Amino acid sequence: MSGEKKPNKLLPIAAGCIAGAIEATAVWPLEFIKTQLQLSGKGAVPYNGVISGLRYTVQTTGFFSLYRGLAPTLVGSVPKAGIRFGLNAAIKESLRDKNGNLTISQNFVAGLAAGVAEALCIVAPVETVKTRCIELNKPFIEGLKHIIKSEGVSGIYKGATATALKQGSNMALRFSFYNEYKKYFTREGNNLSPIQSLIGGMCSGCFSTLGNNPFDVVKTRMQGTKASQYSSTLDCLVQIVKKEGFRSLYTGVVPRLGRVVPGQGIIFCCYEMIQEKLATLAIFS
Repeated sequence: MSGEKKPNKLLPIAAGCIAGAIEATAVWPLEFIKTQLQLSGKGAVPYNGVISGLRYTVQTTGFFSLYRGLAPTLVGSVPKAGIRFGLNAAIKESLRDKNGNLTISQNFVAGLAAGVAEALCIVAPVETVKTRCIELNKPFIEGLKHIIKSEGVSGIYKGATATALKQGSNMALRFSFYNEYKKYFTREGNNLSPIQSLIGGMCSGCFSTLGNNPFDVVKTRMQGTKASQYSSTLDCLVQIVKKEGFRSLYTGVVPRLGRVVPGQGIIFCCYEMIQEKLATLAIFS
């Protein structure tokens, strides 16, 4: 390992940026329906699932309304994915032993740190604007102006703690799973094929979603227009469980799986292929 050339630190950042933009655009309608279900609470919207939600939205407000709230997310997806993959790669490099190996716990720590960093730098403000745009049926600029006018600049950081918990646990679980998966299939020195990276990404997305959906529900509530009814992230969690039951912490898990599973398949597959292509360019050599 010591004789091998270390990879360019800009490579995972660049590959992550491109892959993040592709993934966000591809699966946004599913994220839109998931957010609607989580914001509204039980029985508050005239649908209770992905298909019925997509059908209802298209019939009542048109196909392109499924992309409401995409703008702030797309703007944030590029640097977010760049931070995620770049920081994760950098931390993993610093944690490797003399033989270049990493334990599951080290992969978990690298994913956790990358997730918290992207949450505080990008995800919290972008997700807040996205959530308000969807809830208030406003385009990006109007939604942003509404938040700043009514709550000040600090309003775009509503739910930052919940977002950090959600994103940190998300990336910790996701990267831990994917890296172990990749280690298994590349143990004989072969690279992952596009199909293998697609399947690995989908499985890691499923694993992380089932593991941390409660954080996602709390995060969404803390970023909504009714967030003032909660005194803290913990209070939000307690109120949801007391008033709506424990199962409500898994509200939106089906549309979230529908969005995250293919989305992570896409982003990991694109990341692996883009990174391989970019590595051939002089700027990354």
